Amino acid sequence: MKLISLPSMLPREKLSQYGVKNLTTQDLIALILGRGGSGKNVFALAEELETFLANQIQMPEMDNLLKIKGLGFAKASQIMACLELSGRFLLGGKAFSANSPEELVRHLAFLKHEGQEKFVMVSLNSSNCLLGIHTLTIGLVDKTQVHPREAFAKAIEDRAVAVIFAHNHPSGNVHPSEEDKIMTKHLCDAGHLLEIPVLDHIIVSPCGYSSIKRDFPYLFERD
Repeated sequence: MKLISLPSMLPREKLSQYGVKNLTTQDLIALILGRGGSGKNVFALAEELETFLANQIQMPEMDNLLKIKGLGFAKASQIMACLELSGRFLLGGKAFSANSPEELVRHLAFLKHEGQEKFVMVSLNSSNCLLGIHTLTIGLVDKTQVHPREAFAKAIEDRAVAVIFAHNHPSGNVHPSEEDKIMTKHLCDAGHLLEIPVLDHIIVSPCGYSSIKRDFPYLFERD
């Protein structure tokens, strides 16, 4: 998303006049913090915190946050709570549609912080709105396995019309391995039999994401 050029003003004023999508990351952090501490103003603290978070490949530890001068336990707790909340789907998850990888991937951002591969299934209704995001397996640092039987169990419980699978690559590589492609084909074949089509398989990493459907569409075709 490209931010528009805004006149110099406080984050709260920017939010009121231009909307939250046009706030910079530093603006958002400054709003969460409210004020600075230990001789460091809120904007300097927000800038340092943005740099720190940008270099994390997993959810940061509280002890590491507390090493940032001026943050303190209360503010660090606020940041930890916001990071955790951003990875949960308690607020109107069913209202979000997933008509493209770009629409869905922001709801899968929690995967980029995982140190092990985690495989999840997203169940969708007939309007491609999210019914649920279910963790299927948690594997090793570089691999995870899932059986089609377990993969579709939650989809059936949700009465899903379609599903999307996703998993993370902690290494940062967003390209699917041969094992990823073979597993995708098996899952798609099972989806055809169950009449619950697999719409995509998304790989998330700290460096971005990729869509297997977009790059290898033949895997999703019925034999």
